[in-house]
Amino acid sequence: MALSSTDILDKVRDAVIQGDTKETVSGTNRALVAGLSANVILDKGIIPGLQEVGDLYGRGEYFLPELLISGDAALNALKLLEPLLSTSGTTSQGKFLIGTVEGDVHNIGKDIVLTMLKGNGWKVTDLGVDVPPEEFCSAIERGDFDILGLSSLLTTTMAKSVATIEGLKKAGLRGRVKIMVGGAPVTQEWADKIGADGYAKDAAMACKVAAVLLDKSQKEGRNAGT
Repeated sequence: MALSSTDILDKVRDAVIQGDTKETVSGTNRALVAGLSANVILDKGIIPGLQEVGDLYGRGEYFLPELLISGDAALNALKLLEPLLSTSGTTSQGKFLIGTVEGDVHNIGKDIVLTMLKGNGWKVTDLGVDVPPEEFCSAIERGDFDILGLSSLLTTTMAKSVATIEGLKKAGLRGRVKIMVGGAPVTQEWADKIGADGYAKDAAMACKVAAVLLDKSQKEGRNAGT
């Protein structure tokens, strides 16, 4: 008996939770063969799995090794979906620089965000994890980015987002780019407090906030030229 679309997506989700890379990838392929879109597989299979992993980690039922294993399983599946998301016919957006702040090696949330941004037409440059403020500043100085995304999954590393923003100010680069922050411990209130331009609680919101910030940046640029 053939599996239903719901059953296929549930198996992808469960494989991510279990950190089973082989089953996550095969399940993703099965979903594609069944005619499910990359966006549906991401939204209904992979992301729910990662959200459950995050909840398990938050409750102390999962630890860093399980978190990393599940993240690796998801990333291998995302490699299959990314080309499909990137060719979804969306209009071109802006340039987005993203990275996980210094002292933090978590990449799950960041990689989901960058994949969805690419799927929505953004040109994304990923600096990876454990990125010091100086590296963010150097990249902004060299590049032509519209938005900088700072990811922090640990409360202890949130201060590095502050240090990055302060570093950009000292270097005279703050006005070049809009800054978004996100991650499990991050809130809108904290984003406002540190002077970030935007906050997103998940990947879907990140795409919406980025579009709003890009529009705002373009309007400011036009006003500055008048």
